[in-house]
Amino acid sequence: MIKYGLPALITLMGVIYIFFIPADPHAVKMLFKLIPMWLIILYTYLRMPEDRNRNRYHGVILTGLFFCMLGDGLLQWFIIGLTAFLIGHLFYLSAFFSRWRFSKSRCLMIIPITAFAVFMSMQLVSALVHDGKEGLIAPVLAYLIVISLMGWSAIMTGNTWAIIGSLLFMVSDSILSWNMFISDVSYSGPLIMTTYYAAQFLIAHSSRTTNTNTVHSSVYHAKG
Repeated sequence: MIKYGLPALITLMGVIYIFFIPADPHAVKMLFKLIPMWLIILYTYLRMPEDRNRNRYHGVILTGLFFCMLGDGLLQWFIIGLTAFLIGHLFYLSAFFSRWRFSKSRCLMIIPITAFAVFMSMQLVSALVHDGKEGLIAPVLAYLIVISLMGWSAIMTGNTWAIIGSLLFMVSDSILSWNMFISDVSYSGPLIMTTYYAAQFLIAHSSRTTNTNTVHSSVYHAKG
């Protein structure tokens, strides 16, 4: 039930929210938006391992999911919601750096991530100045820096689920910020939420596979 039933239910509730729940009434829309995150948190909690070392990584990921869930509910108050998401990413970043496995090729991925972050920051700053929203520049850039570091730290774990999940999170937030501040993006709603829910689930699922990947990586480097 936990292994297959909850992921299926998360997918179902995500599809219902994205494609079938109307914008009004707002309270109902918000409720259905949060249900997939509640289920992802439940999925993560129920799969928490007994091993103490794995449990720490798992717990930090769980805390990050909780703050991102708060960000979901509070994003209508943009700065508050953004702050909650930023805190969530800091927990993810902490979890990923605790599973750091050095690789020159993975380390070099900081170059395209930095290039993308610089491009997005230039576009966002220009749009915010043009719209007279200079007060949002600092929090938006801080968030961009943190989520970029989070993506890179996930790559440095070598964990496939964490990497894909974190990169999808960056894609989701890039579409959101572009659509919100720069110009309209076609089908932005489905694109944002589909990549967002997938990102959160994959990051949550990474807590079950990181140690396995770590063991394999250690054996590989020992042989090398």
